[in-house]
Amino acid sequence: MNRHRTLRKKGEFQMQDAALPVRIDSLDGVTVLVPRGDIDMSRAPSFREHVRRAINAGAPKVVIDLSEVEYMDSSGLATLVEAMRNAKQASVALMLCGLHQKVLAIFEIARLHQFFKIEATVEDAIAAS
Repeated sequence: MNRHRTLRKKGEFQMQDAALPVRIDSLDGVTVLVPRGDIDMSRAPSFREHVRRAINAGAPKVVIDLSEVEYMDSSGLATLVEAMRNAKQASVALMLCGLHQKVLAIFEIARLHQFFKIEATVEDAIAAS
């Protein structure tokens, strides 16, 4: 289980952030983030921080390769919506790629696939304008 709980008072728990492992690569001047594992309520804050740093680092394009993410809940989607907004403000192109069918289905249900630039592979995302 990814969530860590701590006892605050008898019978009362508080969720703590769990770190999400994220590999960061630079290919042809493009920053590529590769998170590994589920992005849920406990891991979204860690993921948000990685994405924020990548957008603020100054690369003209940031690609988020979700090929190692098999599950994402609404907090993961909210993190990506926030990232899209921040990237737009910073004039950084934000691309997603490698979405598993279950993750893509969540984007389609929320109709977010219409707003994000989504490619099949990292190579396709880097090549896309």
